[in-house]
Amino acid sequence: MTRKANQPFVRNAWYIAAWAEEIDNGLLARTIMNQPIVIYRDADGNVGALEDRCCHRGAPLTHGSVTDVGLRCGYHGLTFDTKGNCVEIPGQKNIPAQANVQHFPLVERNQILWIWMGDPALADESLIVDYPYHDDPVKWPHRKAMFQIKSNYMLMIDNLMDLTHLGYVHGSTIGGNPLQHVGADMDSHKTEKGAYFIRWMLEHDPPPTYQKGGQFTGKVDRWQEFEYVGPSIVLQWSGALAVGDGAQEDREKDGFHLRLLHAATPETETTFHYFWSTANGYRQDDPNATQEMYDEIYPTFIEDKVIMEAQQERINLNPDRDLVEIHADGVLALARLSLDEMVEQDNQLMAQAAE
Repeated sequence: MTRKANQPFVRNAWYIAAWAEEIDNGLLARTIMNQPIVIYRDADGNVGALEDRCCHRGAPLTHGSVTDVGLRCGYHGLTFDTKGNCVEIPGQKNIPAQANVQHFPLVERNQILWIWMGDPALADESLIVDYPYHDDPVKWPHRKAMFQIKSNYMLMIDNLMDLTHLGYVHGSTIGGNPLQHVGADMDSHKTEKGAYFIRWMLEHDPPPTYQKGGQFTGKVDRWQEFEYVGPSIVLQWSGALAVGDGAQEDREKDGFHLRLLHAATPETETTFHYFWSTANGYRQDDPNATQEMYDEIYPTFIEDKVIMEAQQERINLNPDRDLVEIHADGVLALARLSLDEMVEQDNQLMAQAAE
């Protein structure tokens, strides 16, 4: 079985546009699916995502500022509300009906700003991925980050849904022995919205990150649970308990627990915004634990960034060249099969909207 590396956008879906705190200090410029967007919070606390182009003379709205009534263009002072309607024109009482800018549905939930890039009439908020761990800082203290990666967004999904790379790319941090990953016991299946797997590595030495976090004195039973929620989200719960503590019967016991939210929001066909949030479910009363975990994980994602950007450089030389899939790509293939279905459905919806 073969696959093209680069995958198209799915527009009728919710994507992470920003962490909520990114707009605490004003406007945020972000490009999503080749569309320049400005994100802001108005004086009443409402959030909006608008085309970053004033309808008057085409100036970027990110050169403006937030006022008591909306987002004011920094060129001639036209002001727009969070729905893109012009609400004020300096020196002019009459506001033309065509004085508006495109707005994109934006929802704030779990400290995340979710954007819908497709048909606004189809923006069903019940489809937003729930992530309650951000709202439980006592049990799940966390830190968030975002950086740009110069590759097609699905290369990140490939990376996350195929963990056999851990022992090779991340050997000095979370990886451990490469052969342990290849030989892990795994249960996987396709889901309604993507793909799921859980891997068990029993009676293994804890890798360095686990050792520092869980402070183990011997071997551990280790798991990695990943769920792909298409087209752009991966939910992760990784952890370990000391051998003999019954991890396979009850993973909620005290030990090493790590929850991660991964999101690959397309910027262009060959770049994406990688949002990630790490929450530690251990030593929650130790304020250093969360920072230590963040500091341990950050270098591993830089390692992923390096390999994926190098991968994309080679792919760009011949983007139509097939990739060969191997046995270890089983879950990855399920994720891409789910994406194929989403792309097909999205194409139909976009065609209907254009009629």
